[in-house]
Amino acid sequence: QVQLVESGGGSVQAGGSLRLSCAASGNPLNNYCMGWFRKAPGKDHEWVASIDRAGNINYSNSVKGRFTISRDNAENTLYMQMYSLKPEDTAMYYCAADGRRWSACQQDSAEYRTWGQGTQVTVSS
Repeated sequence: QVQLVESGGGSVQAGGSLRLSCAASGNPLNNYCMGWFRKAPGKDHEWVASIDRAGNINYSNSVKGRFTISRDNAENTLYMQMYSLKPEDTAMYYCAADGRRWSACQQDSAEYRTWGQGTQVTVSS
């Protein structure tokens, strides 16, 4: 099974940028659907972006054009570059993996079997 560790969160002002990392170990992450999710206080996990085994990428409408998901197979690390951050982006951000061979990566957090510990992103106005 793959293990995941997120890093790169922090506090920024609105309009700023952060780059989140998700280091994978145990298995190559390109054997998995990989997703980024976020959870704000009092809210459920929200799907943000995903990348499948072939490198196909999808984004939620709320972050499309501002966030970029990518994968470095040599480093076995998933990234999410975030720019033009807004206060409503404030949340705990998680990466998640699932090895089941879906035709497309799922957007429901409950479908993912493996999760990292999360990294906090706080955006002030």
